[in-house]
Amino acid sequence: MTQSNNRHDLEDLTDDEALFEELEREEDADLSMLRERRIKDIQDELERRQAMEENKHGLYTEITNEKEFMDITTSEKYVVGHFYHDDFRRCKIMDTHLEKLAREYYNTRFIKINVMNAPFLVEKLQVRVLPCVMAWLDGFAQIKVVGFDELGGTDSFSTGMLELKLTNAGVIRKKNQDTQQTKRSIFQNEGGGDDDDSDFD
Repeated sequence: MTQSNNRHDLEDLTDDEALFEELEREEDADLSMLRERRIKDIQDELERRQAMEENKHGLYTEITNEKEFMDITTSEKYVVGHFYHDDFRRCKIMDTHLEKLAREYYNTRFIKINVMNAPFLVEKLQVRVLPCVMAWLDGFAQIKVVGFDELGGTDSFSTGMLELKLTNAGVIRKKNQDTQQTKRSIFQNEGGGDDDDSDFD
């Protein structure tokens, strides 16, 4: 009886050890697969960021030629463009916010152009008050932020306020965010008044 019990205990112990070994092998395999998947995700993300940086994504770049500005707004999926003038202090304030957002939202191209270099666009898009930020999705204008009125009417507005406007317009998106957007004509005028003190007419 004792010998039989010992044999039975030995068999149970052997079964348990085999089970633990099998579980360890499965865990090692799962961890290995998880590790490989994670490494691949990181490599893919680095490659994506490198490709975007090569195409000026992640940067806030100045465009000096209005044809190039138009080409970017029609060829890139997400574009935020700032119409500015060197002499306007509020344009410099807007620059600081757009630089921050450009570093965070790699999927969107952030550009700016001096209104003195863009007479056709200024007229066509009815840019009357500066700063003026417009954003495009697949070549169609989604939003036009004129002056600081829509950002709290103060020079000390937060980057988050501008970020929210651009997010709601669907032109800046976190990775894997998927939203449907209404397309509008690239030259459609949208909102904005002429009561800002940065009127340059």
